[in-house]
Amino acid sequence: MTQDQVRRAIADLTPETERFLCEAIGYPSTPGQEHNGMLFLRDRFRKLGVTVEEVPLSDSLRSDPDYSDPVPDIKYDGRFNLRLVRRGTGGGRRVLFNAHTDVVPPSEGQADPWKARVENGVVFGRGACDDKGQVALLFLVLNTLDRLGVKLAGDVLGHLVVEEENGGNGSLAMARRGEKADACVVLEPSTGAVFTSIRGAVWFRLVLHGKAGHSGQAGQTRSALLMARDAMNILEKYHNDLLAGSRGFPLFDPYPNPMPITFGKLQAGNWPAAAPSKAVIEGVLGLLPNKTKEQVCQEMRQALAAGGDEFLAKNFDLSFMYRHDSSVLAPEHTLPQGLLAAAKSAGVPARIDAMTASCDAWFYNNQLGIPTVVYGAGTLKVAHSKDEQIRMQDITDTAAVLVQFLMEYCGT
Repeated sequence: MTQDQVRRAIADLTPETERFLCEAIGYPSTPGQEHNGMLFLRDRFRKLGVTVEEVPLSDSLRSDPDYSDPVPDIKYDGRFNLRLVRRGTGGGRRVLFNAHTDVVPPSEGQADPWKARVENGVVFGRGACDDKGQVALLFLVLNTLDRLGVKLAGDVLGHLVVEEENGGNGSLAMARRGEKADACVVLEPSTGAVFTSIRGAVWFRLVLHGKAGHSGQAGQTRSALLMARDAMNILEKYHNDLLAGSRGFPLFDPYPNPMPITFGKLQAGNWPAAAPSKAVIEGVLGLLPNKTKEQVCQEMRQALAAGGDEFLAKNFDLSFMYRHDSSVLAPEHTLPQGLLAAAKSAGVPARIDAMTASCDAWFYNNQLGIPTVVYGAGTLKVAHSKDEQIRMQDITDTAAVLVQFLMEYCGT
């Protein structure tokens, strides 16, 4: 199969792919609300001739030690992931693709987030690149293989999962079922990079307990808000020490701060002239492969206990809503090298790089032992923004790479 034939088939299927993406954007599938969008995807992928299995979810998932809960009270009974299988003729390598179907809530100032619009070959809307554009990419890849009549020796599998944005609970559920594959590609916008190293992260909730009182009672009160200020300073110092001790990874070192700390929420007080008794900070701290998520959680707690005064040390509660380890695959592995070779054949620029965000790759690479990279169409620079978008040309170029990769990696 020549690259010209692949490109012609992709071009013929591009209008259908664009319509698929625009329709998918129309489902407001924030975490916990993916059901109708999943029904749409189930029915559309079945038309491609692949086996589509509903994988039921259960409320028992909440008891898993790796469960993430930044969004409280989400229910799972009656919901499902999707597992796709395109059977091979036998004897080839199996490749698994993961893509998530949930999206973050609309951004401030984002007009009509659930109504896709297309301007000069660019699709706008919530989920356009993160991650419904990647679901559309997989749709195009499978559709192209069918259009060309390609019979791969190995199976192509797909996991379309819920709840990546709030910690990866959909992929967690798939990991607990087990899956066997020779390679996994987590589809996320990667700006042409094949990410072989993906940083980890912990999301934390820190509660400070002070002594409430009137502003005229100096010395009798302890403002939890000021304790929160001190705690943020302590955690920033810990982050700086952690960053300094996490150098020496060639793919991460070019980035000044590949594992930032972010304080995303602070809640305290209900009156300007009263010291609040409680303050709550929520944030995220990245980590590199020299540390595990357990080590970072323990060290954060130790830093808070030792970095302030005795009152602060005895009056905080630290919990973690999301805990991901880093995912690392040697750049020399056949998976990333196969993708680079396919990109060269397709005339699409590609490079090996590190991902300075966290995603679901570690479930497959670390827990299932499947060599895993992150690769996809578009760029993370516009994800979660009011201008979220993806170029259809990026989708078609990446599809050409993946079709070429599958023919070579799975065998024909």
